[in-house]
Amino acid sequence: MLLPLAHGRFSAGLPMGDSMRYGILGPLHVSSREAIHVPTAPKQRKLLSLLLLNAGRMVPVSDCVEELWGYSPPSSAVPTLQTYVMQLRRLLKEGADPRLPAAERLVTRDRGYELVMEGDELDRLVFRKLRARGLAALDAGDDCAASRLLGEALALWRGPALSDVQHGPLLAVQTTGMNECRLQVTQQRIEADLRLGRHHDLISELSVLTGAHPVNENLYYLFMVALYQVGRKVDALGVYHQLRRILGDELGLGPSPQIGRLHELLLADKFELDRAGRLPVR
Repeated sequence: MLLPLAHGRFSAGLPMGDSMRYGILGPLHVSSREAIHVPTAPKQRKLLSLLLLNAGRMVPVSDCVEELWGYSPPSSAVPTLQTYVMQLRRLLKEGADPRLPAAERLVTRDRGYELVMEGDELDRLVFRKLRARGLAALDAGDDCAASRLLGEALALWRGPALSDVQHGPLLAVQTTGMNECRLQVTQQRIEADLRLGRHHDLISELSVLTGAHPVNENLYYLFMVALYQVGRKVDALGVYHQLRRILGDELGLGPSPQIGRLHELLLADKFELDRAGRLPVR
């Protein structure tokens, strides 16, 4: 499917440039300056998504077949897959950089296919680079740079990974891992912000996150600290009791010793940041 972009603007929240842009950190997105290039057929969308998730690596034909047809593929699976690949090459050619023909974009290997990416064309690759730089800043104790870099990485996300694509067995596993990575990076950025004293700015975000992830104890820990640091001790203790109730109802468990210790410190007004004013991360 070829859809025009209003006034030639790039509307998916990805970097603008002369080459194609590919997005999997949210709904599937493929675009050039002139148009959006996204297949409409479900199996073509799944195949393109699988290739994008493994950009730069050969995806075996067997994996493609498993993703498209599950564990009971038809006898015509391989020739049908070859047809889908041909159709994807045609679609990618519509907005392709003339320096990289479609046949060189989607390459046939001995036992599979590889989608070749260049530069910052794929949002996931940009996310990985920013995340790596952000984590390096964390290791160096530079919370300001870490918060900025991790925030830029998270800003690339437009929703759950490949949220508008039907997931087969391989996509289901890989997108789950990507979404978990997004949440982990979010927590790392929040920890940096807390150490920077941005407690007020985080209250609303942590309220939403704990609601969306009701058994994630680390989010509750951060929420309790943020509330306590802005003078809302009663609310912080209330968050602890909410967590204890949810864990008991959902899992039949109690809070971890770390959360229990934080509760005791808050209750006794003995929780303190370290001498540099930084949050003591667990």
